[in-house]
Amino acid sequence: MKLITFAIPCYNSEKYMEHCIESLLVAKDDIEILIINDGSSDKTGAIANSYAKKYPDTIKAIEKENGGHGSGVNMGLELASGLYYKVVDSDDWVDEKPLLKVIETIKKLEKEKHLVDMMVVNYVYEKEGEKQKVVKYNHVLPENKVFTWNEVGKFKPGSYLLMHSVIYNTKFLRSTKLKLPEHTFYVDNIFVYYPLPKIKTMYYLNVDFYRYYIGRVDQSVNESVMVKRVDQQIFVTKTMIDFFNPYDYWETNRRCAKYLIHYIDIMMSVSTILLQIGNTKEHEQKKKELWEYLKQKNKRLYKICKISVSGASNLPRAISIPGYKIARKIFKFN
Repeated sequence: MKLITFAIPCYNSEKYMEHCIESLLVAKDDIEILIINDGSSDKTGAIANSYAKKYPDTIKAIEKENGGHGSGVNMGLELASGLYYKVVDSDDWVDEKPLLKVIETIKKLEKEKHLVDMMVVNYVYEKEGEKQKVVKYNHVLPENKVFTWNEVGKFKPGSYLLMHSVIYNTKFLRSTKLKLPEHTFYVDNIFVYYPLPKIKTMYYLNVDFYRYYIGRVDQSVNESVMVKRVDQQIFVTKTMIDFFNPYDYWETNRRCAKYLIHYIDIMMSVSTILLQIGNTKEHEQKKKELWEYLKQKNKRLYKICKISVSGASNLPRAISIPGYKIARKIFKFN
């Protein structure tokens, strides 16, 4: 059995997908790579097929009708044969030495018969024309040991788990019945958030594993693109609010509950600031409606968000927009 299945959802990715694939091949004997062509109209499919032909024991090329990023992630999980499952976006890549360290660690955990539900690694913002920004978790997670939620510290406002930093146990992830919405952007937040309350064991490797490229003008995390697609950001935020009440875990798993609250706060902040940037009557109405939605669904969570990061995003634009720009400069997102 392969140790990790890497799923690479691709849509018109001919210009950059080879860099992503090549970065994984250093571990080709221990991994499976699923290149999922999501109905591309360029040479993505041909490139995927050529790699599958060259590395038949490692790479599989999968053709599907266009369904969006979430659809590709779903198919990858369905077809994965590796012990662990990791999504790598086609314009991103991984660092070779940390990849080998992850492989070594999985072998160790397998030998000890203690495969954890989730592994966590660092990721690096590779932003065009700017200095790299490394996101680490050593301030909040124990290193190089199996741990539970009881040992997780407090996440800072600019720090939270992303799809880039998590590697799920395939069997565990399937057991959660996770299914991402199709034809929707920003579902990577659901991928991370939904399984969290069911996680029993974790392992953190303090290695700069994932390289997250930011710089393409058409990228989904480009600020102007996000404002245009704010309805999808709102949809994902509401979906996460609907999943479960974090306070249901307050007595049995308080550290997890606190992190779930932190994550919803971040999602409310992102949606709110995008609507602030939009700055039309329609955006203002959507902002009011989103906050009312949270209030009706979970009044306790609403009160926490009002006095936290997302509440600051909801202050008058003369305050919230400069604050957002400062945060963006510090944390390097979008």
